[in-house]
Amino acid sequence: MGSDTKIKILGAGPAGIAAAYALNKAGPHPAGVEVLDAAPRLGGNSTSFQIEGIWCDYGSHRFHPVADPHVLADVKALLGDDLLLQPRHGRIRLGGKWIHFPLKITDAVLRLPKPFAASLIADTAFKKFRKKSSGAATFSSVLYDGLGPTIAENFYFPYVKKLWGLDPDELAVTLAERRVSGSSVGKILAKMVRMLPGLRSPTTGRFYYPKKGFGQISETMARAAEANGATFTLNAPITRIERDGDRVVAVWTNGANGEERMDSQMVLSTIPITSLVRAMSPEAPSEVLAAADAIRYRGMILIYLVLETDQFTEYDAHYFPELSTPISRMSEPKNYNSATTPKGTTLLCAELPCDPGERWWDMSDAELGQEFCRWLGDLGLPVTMPVKGCETRRLRHAYPVYDLKYQENFDVMDRWVSGLEGLLNFGRQGLFAHDNTHHAYAMAYGAVDCLTEDLSIDRDAWTARRAEFAKHVVED
Repeated sequence: MGSDTKIKILGAGPAGIAAAYALNKAGPHPAGVEVLDAAPRLGGNSTSFQIEGIWCDYGSHRFHPVADPHVLADVKALLGDDLLLQPRHGRIRLGGKWIHFPLKITDAVLRLPKPFAASLIADTAFKKFRKKSSGAATFSSVLYDGLGPTIAENFYFPYVKKLWGLDPDELAVTLAERRVSGSSVGKILAKMVRMLPGLRSPTTGRFYYPKKGFGQISETMARAAEANGATFTLNAPITRIERDGDRVVAVWTNGANGEERMDSQMVLSTIPITSLVRAMSPEAPSEVLAAADAIRYRGMILIYLVLETDQFTEYDAHYFPELSTPISRMSEPKNYNSATTPKGTTLLCAELPCDPGERWWDMSDAELGQEFCRWLGDLGLPVTMPVKGCETRRLRHAYPVYDLKYQENFDVMDRWVSGLEGLLNFGRQGLFAHDNTHHAYAMAYGAVDCLTEDLSIDRDAWTARRAEFAKHVVED
């Protein structure tokens, strides 16, 4: 281990890797940088792996062209020709019919179920006469007022109930602000118009994707950081974070040689804020620990079905908002990087929102594979070719749950953590943010920019950065 390094980064996911890269981009950082992670591999939930010779991810991942220009430029430079610009070609199941995603005007006109289309037109025409929701704003009220009952009740409400396991009225308004980029029918139509030939930019309706899976981005960035002096220590779970009063002074890990104490001058943490709080020694105040206990994450099971065929469908992703289908999305990895090999084999990845304790969580891979095939059959996508096998992966921290109490609980933890010297907390898990990976990279770059030469934190600059992060909107 590089235990003599003064900067410790907790978590080797996208945010932690990007921070190490940014710190060492101009050459070895004089203070020394070490990244610690309990997992045996780099990348967190954004890594890639192979099943039957097919590169696949933990669900459906894309690198979006709207990424911060500095981040995008670095990713392009690091991957070169391995970074492909791919057309988006997905579809949504709505009212028993398939609609192209991203939405296209001609497809919407021709394929939207007629009752749905008529209701949507009526919602738009009578919006200014519709009575606004009263009381405190929630996800439900904001979507209902902005989009109207047709889209809210037939698409967003069932979809979010499936994803987070809560009714829309139980979800905070923040989810609508971060998860829904089109907050009115007019904005949705404007996005559809921008998709028309002659009006769209070269990257509209496209996404970046590496030849060897989405994880190639983090892997390549980590190797570049390592070449410039950063150290990555895996299989090193953090047992405690030592503080002297209001200053963090050391990180304790449990590795191959037992528990080890590592002095630190600055800790950059990207692990879940709940884990960060619970790891503090001496322990955090009781109200902070209580807030950590009240914060919730939504889990997910990823089901990988291997089929004996070159391609199952032409689409990269299928979205299933209806509650009658337990899975929320299905992707076909070979369609993401236009892979033509291996011949005679493809793979489908289903995303099944599920928490430990629910009936799906303890099912075997074979049982979940059978259920997956049944769900596809019910959707008119029968699996008629031989099934070569099925594997699963389980994520306990897939999505932060923005319930009505989450903000006050997060704020209790965030205020206390922000008052500690020698510690900066950021990233998707660190800031409890339902963000894209390019947002995690931007957070990492921002955090590094706020470190001074003596490894203290420019708090005014960090406050400004945090305000920028709060405006992030998820790209589907």
